[in-house]
Amino acid sequence: MFHVERGRDQSPAAAGDTDRPEPNVTVTSEPPAVAARVFGDRLPLARRYWELLSTAGVERGLIGPREVPRLWDRHILNCAVLGELIPDAATVVDIGSGAGLPGIPLALARPDLRITLVEPLLRRTVFLTEFIESAGIPVAVLRGRAEEAAVLAAAGGADVVTSRAVAPLGKLARWSLPLVRDHGRMLALKGSSAAEEIERDRAELTRLGGGATEVLECGAGIVDPPTVVVSVERLPRPVRSAGGKRGRNRR
Repeated sequence: MFHVERGRDQSPAAAGDTDRPEPNVTVTSEPPAVAARVFGDRLPLARRYWELLSTAGVERGLIGPREVPRLWDRHILNCAVLGELIPDAATVVDIGSGAGLPGIPLALARPDLRITLVEPLLRRTVFLTEFIESAGIPVAVLRGRAEEAAVLAAAGGADVVTSRAVAPLGKLARWSLPLVRDHGRMLALKGSSAAEEIERDRAELTRLGGGATEVLECGAGIVDPPTVVVSVERLPRPVRSAGGKRGRNRR
């Protein structure tokens, strides 16, 4: 079962660090100056998101306390710059959204995008919906797993499917590529081992219908180091002709 809520888990450290904050670290809600370039007149909403992550996000176990001093650079801006790789007015499905990374920063930085957050855990969808409704942004929250038929029916055919620290690349492609339209793209935020993951899982990516695959960087001059993204094109699905033979859609 799933449900959709409409309003007006992220890095391993963000999802699972339950230690206390590091000593002698000053925590401030003030964003770096570059945040104004990324969010424009929506910077106050980004500040509100920071506040929710650093308080309720920690209390509900969605963000590790040690991540609070690094929320702007390592999480919010790191995700928002993904918008550099997404075309205008695209439909975006963010799977395993957790606390809303990368989907919510992306929605704040790129209000032209039509974004759906897919997350199976109720406590996380409640958190997401609370922020979306308070911020008045048109982002949908879909409770369910990316591989479920109901999720595919509700959110399939997206221009772009995003994710951050959800699973190894091969498994992630099994969940992401079925939701992507022909010639759309899966964009997975990864770390320094991105190229190695591609080589390890290349056969699986091909089997799943993945085409051109590359490691991209975004956010140069905004986040240091830049955000690393694995981009995988979705090739057209095979179709059966009237005689029962398989061919390829041509678009």
